[in-house]
Amino acid sequence: MAGTDTGVDIAKGGSPATGEPQDPRDLTGLEAGLDALDSVRTGRTPLRETLTRKVLPPVTAVALVLVVWQLLVWAEIAPAYKLPPPSAVGDEVTAAWRQGTLLDYIWTSVSRGLLGFLMALVIGTPLGLLVARVAFVRAAIGPILSGLQSLPSVAWVPPAVIWVGLNDSMMYAVILLGAVPSIANGLVAGIDQIPPLFLRAGRTLGATGLRGAWHIVMPGALPGYLAGLKQGWAFSWRSLMAAEIIASSPDLGVGLGQLLENGRNNSSMSQVFLAIFLILLVGIAIDLLIFSPLERWVLRGRGLLVTR
Repeated sequence: MAGTDTGVDIAKGGSPATGEPQDPRDLTGLEAGLDALDSVRTGRTPLRETLTRKVLPPVTAVALVLVVWQLLVWAEIAPAYKLPPPSAVGDEVTAAWRQGTLLDYIWTSVSRGLLGFLMALVIGTPLGLLVARVAFVRAAIGPILSGLQSLPSVAWVPPAVIWVGLNDSMMYAVILLGAVPSIANGLVAGIDQIPPLFLRAGRTLGATGLRGAWHIVMPGALPGYLAGLKQGWAFSWRSLMAAEIIASSPDLGVGLGQLLENGRNNSSMSQVFLAIFLILLVGIAIDLLIFSPLERWVLRGRGLLVTR
């Protein structure tokens, strides 16, 4: 039969179209090609390619913003005290640098933000594990965490000032109330996406309790957990800025939020723009230096990031 003959020819290495034997070298080349598709290039990316793909686009975007900004200033669509030129903001940067206060503004806020985020990480991670793995706790606390996550961070500043006072502890309290729900909910979402087969296999192999959480649950929930960490940092930074804008005291020092408020009180738009620029710069830098490498590491470990 024709179908049987064709099947025999293919089994013997023949071509399905002609039934003629295939050259073993063709099969070897096909196998090598498939292996090449699955391979990941681990060599270092050339500097020129890195500059073209990762540095040039944001630099171009910033340049376009500055050009549009300067064009709006020349068009005089608003008075100079409302829309200062980019050079005025540059003068503010130069003046703060010469006075030695520029880095102090940044460090005051960054040190508070990072320390508050680390505290939120220590609290939010076990809380997320508890909510995800214990049904009663999830039913009792899960809706509260979702509600707290949707609550604006600025709402916590007045009660925190009354409870704790005008000090750094008040800042950390606001950060925790803003960041812990995001971290916990991110971990819960990541755990919910773990295939049940992984959990059953872990229990079969004896990975229960803390051992199962460390070897099965946390690695499986890592993508969702990382997303929660990124959102938690965003809430931490926003909460801190709200606290620094509202609460002012000589004992607290001058952070970026207080710098923004000082610019408003002084009716200095150039100082306001300087504070906004520094707040954005810190947020972008933290994402590029901490969270983007972590995200690439997680994706690469799961075979989802291929360097081409």
